Amino acid sequence: MRVDLFDYRLPEELIAQRPLEDRGASRMLVVDCESGSIEHRLFREFSTLVEEGDCVVFNESRVRRARLRGLKEGSGGRVEVLLLRTREDGTWEALARPFRRLRERTRISFGSGELVAEVVERVGEGLVLLRLETVLPCGVEEAVERLGEVPLPPYIRERLEDPERYQTVYARRVGSAAAPTAGLHFTPAVLESLRSRGVRLAFCRLDVSLDTFRPLTCAEVEEHRMHSEYVEVGEEACREINAARKEGRKVVAVGTTVARALESAASPGGMRPFRGQTELYIYPGYRFRVVDCLLTNFHLPRSSLLVMVSAFAGRELVLEAYRRAVERRYRFLSFGDVCYFHYPHGWRPPGQVRESCGGSAAPG
Repeated sequence: MRVDLFDYRLPEELIAQRPLEDRGASRMLVVDCESGSIEHRLFREFSTLVEEGDCVVFNESRVRRARLRGLKEGSGGRVEVLLLRTREDGTWEALARPFRRLRERTRISFGSGELVAEVVERVGEGLVLLRLETVLPCGVEEAVERLGEVPLPPYIRERLEDPERYQTVYARRVGSAAAPTAGLHFTPAVLESLRSRGVRLAFCRLDVSLDTFRPLTCAEVEEHRMHSEYVEVGEEACREINAARKEGRKVVAVGTTVARALESAASPGGMRPFRGQTELYIYPGYRFRVVDCLLTNFHLPRSSLLVMVSAFAGRELVLEAYRRAVERRYRFLSFGDVCYFHYPHGWRPPGQVRESCGGSAAPG
C-alpha cells in the first residue's frame, strides 16, 4: 500500500501555533462512519454525542519537562537534550544536538550542576544513550522536572506562555515526550457533563514517544516500523470497558494513543490488564477489537497516525473529512481542532479499506 495514498494538502497557515484560551471552544468535525455524513460542531457539545453506559477512555500520561539545555564539562559548549524514555538498565534514550560533537563519556551539566548527563553510547541519527545523576535529594525525575522545559513539536514555532496548556487537565503520571493531544480539549466541565449523563470514564496510560508523530519515510505503508511505547491498562479500566461491551455500549478512545493502548491490551475474552511495551502498528486491514469511536486531532500527511485513523474509518472518508476541514479553515495538529469518527452501532471494518487499500496489520 503506497504511502502517497495518505497524502493531502495542508496549508501552513492552518497549523495552529497556540492553544485557544478556552479548551472547549475548539471546532469538532463529526464523521458518521456508517452513513458517511459529516457535521461541523463545537467540542463543548461532545458529551451529547455519547450515551449512558458508553465508556470514554483517556490517556492520563503527563508530558515530561524533557527538553534540557546544558553545557559540556570542560569546553563549555552548549548542548540541547530531549529525553525520550528510560531503559531497563537505567539509561535514557535522548535526542541531542549538536550530535556530531558529542563523544562517549562526554559529560553535560544542567542548571548549576544539579543534574549531570554522561554519554554512554552514540546510537545514531541524533540519538544517544545517557546516564543521568543528580546531587538533589529528590532524585533524577524531579531534577528533570525542575530544570527542563516542556517540549513542543517542531511545527509549533511560537513560545508557549503557560506550559500547562500542553497538558491534559487529567494528566497524572509523568512519562510522555509529547502530549496525547485529543485530550487537550477536555475541561472539568466537559468531564462532569459526561459523568452526569451516566457515561463511564476510564483511564489508561501510554507514554507517547516522538516516533508516533514522525512522517512515514518508506514507500510502502507495510514497511514502516513503530518504536515501542510503554502502556498500562489497569484492572479498573478493563472492568469499565468490559461492562460497557457486555451491555452493548460503545467504547470511545480519546486519541490514537488510547486506541493503540486498548488494542494492545485486547484479548479474545475481553480486556485484560496489561503493562509493558507495545510495538503495535495499525494500518488499513486491521480489525479493531475494542474501540468503537475515535476522538482525535488532525494529523500530518503521510504519518502513522493518519494511517491508523484510516484503518479505523476508511481512507477515502478520512481524506474527504480532511478536505472539508481545510476548506472550512479548521486548525490543524497539536493545538488545533478535533475530529470525532463514530460508528452508531459499533465498529465494523470500513468497506472502503477492503475494496481499495487491502493490507493487513503488523502484530507488533
